[in-house]
Amino acid sequence: MKRYILFAACGLFTLFGLQSCLLDYDTPGDELTGSSEKGDYETYFGKADVIDYHKEITEDGFISATDGLKNYFGQIMTAQYALRGGKEGGLPGAHAYQYQFNLTVDNYAGYFCLPHNFDGRIRSTYYVNEDFNGGPNGSFGIVKNNLIPILNHPQIDSIPEFKAIALLLFNYGAQDIADIYSTFPYKDFKANKQDHPFTYDSHETIYKGAINNIDTIVACFKNYPSRPDWYKKRFQNLIKRYDAVTVDKNIDTWCRFANSLKLRMAMRLVKVEPELAKKWAEEAVAAGVVETLDQEIALTPMMTGFTNPLLEISKTWGDTRLNASFESLLSSLDHPYMKYYFLKNENKLIDLKDPTKFLEADSRVVGIRAGTRMIPGQSYANNQRIAYSRMDEESTAMAPLYLMKISEVDFLRAEGALRGWNMGGQAGFFYNRGIDNAYLDDRFMSYKYDEYLADYKTVDTPVNYTYIDPLDSGNNIQSVTKIGVKWSDGDSQETKLEKIITQKYIALFPDSHEAWAELRRTGYPKIFPVLNVEDGDDSLTEGEIIRRMPLLGDTDAMISDILTTGLEAIGGDDVQATRLWWDTDTSNF
Repeated sequence: MKRYILFAACGLFTLFGLQSCLLDYDTPGDELTGSSEKGDYETYFGKADVIDYHKEITEDGFISATDGLKNYFGQIMTAQYALRGGKEGGLPGAHAYQYQFNLTVDNYAGYFCLPHNFDGRIRSTYYVNEDFNGGPNGSFGIVKNNLIPILNHPQIDSIPEFKAIALLLFNYGAQDIADIYSTFPYKDFKANKQDHPFTYDSHETIYKGAINNIDTIVACFKNYPSRPDWYKKRFQNLIKRYDAVTVDKNIDTWCRFANSLKLRMAMRLVKVEPELAKKWAEEAVAAGVVETLDQEIALTPMMTGFTNPLLEISKTWGDTRLNASFESLLSSLDHPYMKYYFLKNENKLIDLKDPTKFLEADSRVVGIRAGTRMIPGQSYANNQRIAYSRMDEESTAMAPLYLMKISEVDFLRAEGALRGWNMGGQAGFFYNRGIDNAYLDDRFMSYKYDEYLADYKTVDTPVNYTYIDPLDSGNNIQSVTKIGVKWSDGDSQETKLEKIITQKYIALFPDSHEAWAELRRTGYPKIFPVLNVEDGDDSLTEGEIIRRMPLLGDTDAMISDILTTGLEAIGGDDVQATRLWWDTDTSNF
């Protein structure tokens, strides 16, 4: 088998400061590469995925447990922040978010495109850079290193619901990272194994293990109402302090989060194990999923006290710009975001081959083709691509970082209903409600989206749109979006699915991890062919999209583990073209 071992250049907690140029544009250094395997806590070995929610707990026992765990509870917060760009216990920030999302998967999903070559370290979209490739894994390392000690601590069993929350967060991160790299030592990590060798688990094993955990978690949450009043009061005091992602700090909301994650994972299996997918999905909906805005799971800047990291990455550093595929999709459907969310070109754009051709400043929303060969420069003076479209700062600054959005859940239910599963309603109803709540803005600022919503939902035929690259006409291409927005029961199954996934993709923005997974699973939405795929690891051919990111190893022991069990767990070559377990090259129906 082919093997491309990527060497992570620094430890997870030994983070170097990032260099900046004179204008404070960011030049990333070696950060969050995921090579650290251990945290800085006393080591316990318990049963992380066993939750004895029927255990009789006395008030004295509860108090003793909280005292014994007082130095661990904050790690629950750290893990929540790390799921969306937090590091070293801090709130989500631009540096970590950039490594976790923006340097790699944001571009693979078709949302953004890097506008410069990062001092020669990124040739084009699919180029494999050792430092950047480790970003998602590094953030998961923070999640794992902060949750596993408390999950294995003997006293956590006296607060079962808190253990369930920690286990849910771990599996949320595990599902995410498995869908990026395909394999990691899932069981060994949960068992708090400290030393090599580590055994890499297959994607299938990780998924089925996570679902087993979720079923236990849900049972624990469902048992909570039977707790005595003193227990509920003391537990609520804990959750109010250490829950950063729910609005109401309610166990029922955490239960709905768990079931919604199960529904998400169920849908991944529709091609590889359709009957199991149906079973999981129907169980999740029957047990209760996210159904209101107050039940959404997110880190919210307005409530938590931070600014959406994409604003600094985009505006201050000039490190990311709109992807041309996303521009074309939104323009073809006349989406509300084109009216207010993306800025027009900030400066004049002059054709690189013919200076007599140019686009005046503030003329239109314009993105960059994925795979475009990058050039140096983080300012317009030496790189015109910095003038391409970025997000509006007023809309972006307070935009939540969602973990589970009601619109995603509704689109999942729409697809399930389309497949004949019992989702508690019809596909059209969930589809339309999904669009209603698909805005990225903080919900108290959704009036901009709502202003255009009614007209948007009536779009029956896409605009005949052509993407035009002001710098290089060789990149011009006709829109590949051929479906409208308006729901029609008369459409074919495939057309309905394309509409559902296309609107879901827009609603997920900017959660590129989930968008990339759905793009790989269904082939939707249709995006432009990526240019220069040969800049990757030589496994992709023209017209293919990247299917996974290569594994990481920076020590002899890690490399040995990958060679011993990692390659077998992948089930194919460790290259960009190898499909994940659920990513089969078969029809959607």
